[in-house]
Amino acid sequence: MSEILVVGSLAYDGVETPAGKVDRALGGSANYFSLAASLFAGVRVVGVVGEDYAVEDENLLKSRNVDLSGLERVAGKTFFWKGKYEGDLNEAITLTTELNVFESFNPKLPEKFRDSNFVFLANIAPELQLQVLEQVKQPKFVGMDTMNFWISSKKESLLKILSRVDVVLINEKEAQMLTGASNAISAAPKITEMGPRAVVIKRGEYGFALYTKDEGFHILPAMPIPEVIDPTGAGDTFAGGFFGHLARLDKVPSAADMRDACVAGTLLASFTIQDFSVKSLSKVTLDDVRLRSRDYLKVIGR
Repeated sequence: MSEILVVGSLAYDGVETPAGKVDRALGGSANYFSLAASLFAGVRVVGVVGEDYAVEDENLLKSRNVDLSGLERVAGKTFFWKGKYEGDLNEAITLTTELNVFESFNPKLPEKFRDSNFVFLANIAPELQLQVLEQVKQPKFVGMDTMNFWISSKKESLLKILSRVDVVLINEKEAQMLTGASNAISAAPKITEMGPRAVVIKRGEYGFALYTKDEGFHILPAMPIPEVIDPTGAGDTFAGGFFGHLARLDKVPSAADMRDACVAGTLLASFTIQDFSVKSLSKVTLDDVRLRSRDYLKVIGR
């Protein structure tokens, strides 16, 4: 089994949805990713937090055997994001973004992290993603996330990192923005022309579209969840389940492996959205995932 390196944010979130609100809950891409991926494989985190980052939140990751040797605790406050969801909950409305210590984040990998076989570059500036790759020796498989801000403001740097990764995980609107395409189906091949072997377009309640240069499209639905409480972190949870599944296989992934990894990501994300923050995800066990997998197979007719 291979170790997974994730570089991303550890944060606190304030979130309001029709189901209620939380004022300061654990968030950040690296937290969601790690809690999901650690069900399947070892995880190594590189990130930065401030003096206000609670020890119990750090211990939550340690309780899942997540290696925090690459976590810096520096003077100042931890990254904070506040947003709300309305209507169908498909898009967050950002109210506040306070980068705090994350603004000067300079990812430095501990020596033992440099041999990581699986690497996920979460949603950070493309220059920082490149900086991480310069420090990793010979990974088997590298994936990345991005967002509309980087697409519009740092396209040149983004194209450089795209040429060096194996898979991109991106939502439908971002895929359209990146390529100029009108939908996910036309956007996916255009993204692989930029360098990656594969692209996963996350489509929220409509599931995912996986496109690989080898096999074309695999399109599957999301797990039906009657009541969504908070969709924050669902995409990062998906990425964690995706990479956790692949790292457990411990080989260069095939298109079929990536399809199954998407299912693992879908199942984990379906737990995250059932409560605020990481509250539901932090309690999930592999047995829970196996049980939900059986229900999902019925949904897709297998």
